[in-house]
Amino acid sequence: MSALRYPLALLATALLAGCAHQPAHAPGLPDGARATVAILETTDLHSNILGYDYYKQKADPTLGFERTATLIAQARAQYPNHFLFDSGDTIQGTVLADWQAQVQKMPCDRELAIYRAMDAVGYDGGTAGNHEFNYGLGWLSQVTGTPMDVDGGTRAHCAGPHFPLVLANVNSARDGQPIFQPWAIVTKPITVQLPDGKTTSVPLRVAIVGFTPPPILQWDKQNLAGKVTVDGVVEAARKYLPQIEAQHPDLVVALVHGGLDTAPYTPAMENAGWHLAGVPGIDVLLLGHSHAEFPGPRFAHMQDVDDVRGFMRGKPAVMGGFFGKDLGVIELALDREHGRWKIDDNRTHSEVRPICRKNGDAASCVAPDPAIAPLVAKVQAAAVAYVDTPIGHSDVCLSSYFADEGDMTALAVVNAAQRDYVRSELPRLHPELANVPVLSAAAAFRTGFGGADDYTDVAPGPLTLRSAADLYFYPNTLAAVRTDGAGVKAWLEEAAKRFNRIDPAKTGAQELIDTHFPGFNFDQLQGGIAYAIDVSKPAGQRIVSLSYDGQPVKPDQPFIVVTNNYRASGGGRFPGLDGKSIVLAAPDGTREILARWIERHREIGVRDLPARSWRFATLKTAGPVVFTSASGKQAIAQADGLTNIRELQDRGDGTATYAIDLSR
Repeated sequence: MSALRYPLALLATALLAGCAHQPAHAPGLPDGARATVAILETTDLHSNILGYDYYKQKADPTLGFERTATLIAQARAQYPNHFLFDSGDTIQGTVLADWQAQVQKMPCDRELAIYRAMDAVGYDGGTAGNHEFNYGLGWLSQVTGTPMDVDGGTRAHCAGPHFPLVLANVNSARDGQPIFQPWAIVTKPITVQLPDGKTTSVPLRVAIVGFTPPPILQWDKQNLAGKVTVDGVVEAARKYLPQIEAQHPDLVVALVHGGLDTAPYTPAMENAGWHLAGVPGIDVLLLGHSHAEFPGPRFAHMQDVDDVRGFMRGKPAVMGGFFGKDLGVIELALDREHGRWKIDDNRTHSEVRPICRKNGDAASCVAPDPAIAPLVAKVQAAAVAYVDTPIGHSDVCLSSYFADEGDMTALAVVNAAQRDYVRSELPRLHPELANVPVLSAAAAFRTGFGGADDYTDVAPGPLTLRSAADLYFYPNTLAAVRTDGAGVKAWLEEAAKRFNRIDPAKTGAQELIDTHFPGFNFDQLQGGIAYAIDVSKPAGQRIVSLSYDGQPVKPDQPFIVVTNNYRASGGGRFPGLDGKSIVLAAPDGTREILARWIERHREIGVRDLPARSWRFATLKTAGPVVFTSASGKQAIAQADGLTNIRELQDRGDGTATYAIDLSR
């Protein structure tokens, strides 16, 4: 570990840890003593500081750290003994974050807005998620206040958060040393009940060690290739746990930006939290990345997982949602045995506390912490003004309410911009590919996963930078891959896993969408291609009538497909996409490419957009096929040609159940 890299962090750790020979127990604390300690977690905040929708330009009380802060205050009042940690994906994800990172970059001595808000609440530690690397190592180094001896990093000591950031599995390619301190020990006094009923205060020493998903090296290849190396999380844990154990902490808490996957372990595994739980020496796990809640029914029936009490392979764990919608809480019961603290599993449990008692119901949401908004008022105003910069005009409603059912209006703009960019740039870089057909793949990032307002909805009229950010939610860069007809079909088959298999003979209602398959992995291809999806067939056999320019696609027919750096480098585990087939890696963000395309076209009508490329294969069903979208949107479906969709029932939470007639 380089003293030049982070001397202040090391000094803090040394002071907190004490000498290596220091005993692990408080002097005189008898066996039989008990304590209850709350481990609080936020994760995947994605710079949602305020409850605000930058795309609809209105308040959104169903998300935002300013309300999570209220839950934190409530939990601290309930649990006088507490620690608060963050599991990553913190600095990226909103227009405000883009403004600070890409438009009006902050000077070295100014603290990032999200960290200012977190410091106002007071955190005890955090780690880095995969999206921390989206803006490059220089920006990450600056805003975390972490000098990094890496290409593109900074050795300056800039303003960063007032809590330690730990990351054990990302190393500098220059010297093999971790770019952040891999672990730290945080010491806080806790109140303990003695066997005679009296109470006393003793220090509790909690070691934290952080992990990010190893695929960052593919997902952010442009920012990281040749600059850092990445270890598997299990390997990194085994590397540093002996160092941690030598300091005799009372607890070891893993901050894991990853979820649960019980598939056989590999060092490249994206969601390796379940496997990390099997490593001896780790006591508690704080999870993230999956934008889910653990404990929760999504993880029911998973091996060695208690999805009700929040245990994973016998260890307490929690995953506190995303976007500031929730707070993860582990109520940790500690018993003193043989001079050490031991977790009492029977009295320990985890839970995820939402900021809104009823999903999507603003009236049920907690009030924001009034201290947060003033801290970021100036940068918030600048970001809001920035997204109102006009860039064009649309005659078409561009929405994702029915993107899963065939409305491609919002995706068509993205696909048109991506395809034009590559058709212009590729012949210059690869003249030998100049005549290869170019297709474009895009997915609707906002399809209701986050609630009734989580849809793209750009009304006809003026288009602004806010419109571009709404149409393309993530700050991905553009990439193009070389494939063939067989590869295109395999790509589409993987995307078609978005749908459940429909039984035509079943008389009861059947759900069209498999909600376990993320909407952002439902890629839809355009650019002269046409195909149908037969949802009566098993996954892997659903793409039929695949053609290009009216002719059946041959397995060996060459194609270039435009996508984003995440997908091209293996994100989503699409067949044949592992980074090796990339023929163009654009330096530009897809959102910026889209904005420039809109500026050039100025007036966008139906004729400017590629035609809808796919449909469902005709299927007559005995019972209804249903899905969920925002309520009151049937007219949008009708206007965009989906006359086979009708609204069945308003659910009262901003969503509705719809039926789709697959026989039409």
